[in-house]
Amino acid sequence: MDKDQATVEPGRDGRLEVHGELSFVSVPGLWRNCRETCAAGGDIDIDLGQVSRSDSAGLALLVEWLREAQRSGARLRFFNIPPQMLEMARASGLEQILPLHRD
Repeated sequence: MDKDQATVEPGRDGRLEVHGELSFVSVPGLWRNCRETCAAGGDIDIDLGQVSRSDSAGLALLVEWLREAQRSGARLRFFNIPPQMLEMARASGLEQILPLHRD
């Protein structure tokens, strides 16, 4: 996988797994690919444990996924957020807004 690419794939326990780098280059494609999933409703669990690196675009992606899920009445949860992303979420005050869960 190119370092500027990221994918979302079905994972274990029914979760969607994000793999690769979340950056200004990769996030637009992920948003387009996953928007329908977030808008479908139901419970959506996203595992971020395979994210190798993220800039602020990755955090913005989580916020957009959350907004789309809320519009459709879905319940979205993020698991295994990498330490780097967690620090950005804390610094920006998003830790209180994003549904972050630990296994």
